[in-house]
Amino acid sequence: MKERLQEIEQVIAKGPFKADWNTLGDFEVPRWFRNAKFGIFIHWGLYSIAAFNNEWYSRNMYRQGTEEFEYHKKTFGEHKDFGYKDFISLFKAEKFDPQEWAQLIKEAGARYVCPVAEHHEGFQMYKSSLSKYNAYDMGPCRDILGELKEAFEEEGIVFCTSSHRAEHWFFMSHGRAFESDIKGEMKRGDFYWPAMPEPDPEDLQSKPYPSQEFLEDWLVRTCEIIDQYQPSMLYFDWWIQHEAFKPYLKKVAAYYYNKGKAWNKQVALSYKHDAMMFGTGIVDVERGKFADVKPYYWQTDTAVARNSWCYTSSLDYKSTREIILTLVDVVSKNGNLLLNIGPKGDGSIPARDRHILEEIGKWMRVNGEAIYDTKVWRKSGEGPTKEIEGQFMEQKEMAYTSEDFRFTVRGENLYVIALNYPKDEKIVIQSLKDSEDHNKPEFHGLIKDVKVLGYDEAPVWQKTTKGLEISTKNVASHLPVVFKIIIE
Repeated sequence: MKERLQEIEQVIAKGPFKADWNTLGDFEVPRWFRNAKFGIFIHWGLYSIAAFNNEWYSRNMYRQGTEEFEYHKKTFGEHKDFGYKDFISLFKAEKFDPQEWAQLIKEAGARYVCPVAEHHEGFQMYKSSLSKYNAYDMGPCRDILGELKEAFEEEGIVFCTSSHRAEHWFFMSHGRAFESDIKGEMKRGDFYWPAMPEPDPEDLQSKPYPSQEFLEDWLVRTCEIIDQYQPSMLYFDWWIQHEAFKPYLKKVAAYYYNKGKAWNKQVALSYKHDAMMFGTGIVDVERGKFADVKPYYWQTDTAVARNSWCYTSSLDYKSTREIILTLVDVVSKNGNLLLNIGPKGDGSIPARDRHILEEIGKWMRVNGEAIYDTKVWRKSGEGPTKEIEGQFMEQKEMAYTSEDFRFTVRGENLYVIALNYPKDEKIVIQSLKDSEDHNKPEFHGLIKDVKVLGYDEAPVWQKTTKGLEISTKNVASHLPVVFKIIIE
């Protein structure tokens, strides 16, 4: 451990990025991220074997009185006889085919992918020298992360990954409150270590603080992922915003960004809850978005289901329409969508996840030019429907009207995306209205032509003082309809 920590310090000392916010502020959002717009998140691990409620099964199965606690006793037996670690022997990944995953995700139109490297429960989905509790040495005995990296990069998909390790400081602690397999003294490298009392999640100074040993272990584990898999983006989940992580987070950022320079590769950290100083990484909003366009690039991460990130037997799936609407709205506001799917415990892709990805892919093949490589326009959209801003604000599908539009721009084309296109009715885009007063900040560009993507029909259009009026006869879809406005 001491030698590895010294190696990390040497990389930081020799590179342009140091462990301070001043030099880390020289970070630039990678071009690949700015252009990609759409990525896939993958939650797959031991929690996929339990497949009950959500990916926090490992914590909640030890919390007396919860559904998970009772389910576990009924299904697997007493916690002292069958603990969370015993799912490892059941995790065989017998249907895991990384090439199949890569092909499916490519067909969905995703430009980058982010499989989870380690979740809160502490099982590493990659080959590790720091603990034997990893997918290469136990369970499927395969380097899951390495196989996925190879398969995705063969398909031209940018490889990223995530670490949720920070919460492991307390995640398994409830098992100490009764007779379970979480007991006694533990040391670094043990599966459940350290299982400390759970803090107040809202208190960024809550005690007991993570120990120096745990924080150094977190640092070394994170750098091991960076070195072995060279991800183009490393996503952090919550709790790294805790005060104790700050100096170690700065070291990870400096180490990673210096490594990126050495690899001649554009890399980025993605973070939530203001864990990093603004401008030193990519802002992420979990299960939510912004109401207005932002002058900086950002990302929302969400899932195909409302109630879980991993596969379970009781998923509340979103519609494909809702997901595409989210993508369109987020991209118009300078953001990316990182959409999560949850493979089954055996490694197969659930039929509903597959169907959603296939439907997104069909829409993207027709309308992708309004998404990929685009930039924001002078405004993100127009319409009467008010967006709900903030994280964890996904309550139900937004009910957009025929007057709700989103805008993107690329080259000589302005794209108007109708979120709810009315069949056989005229739409009016007020942001493109004509104005004789050139001192007013209206749109004065000359429109050369208007086309509707995916249809041979030439729309009837005219620019008036009310707006750009467009009508069609045979255009109908329950999904967003894209009009390409060709500007002189």
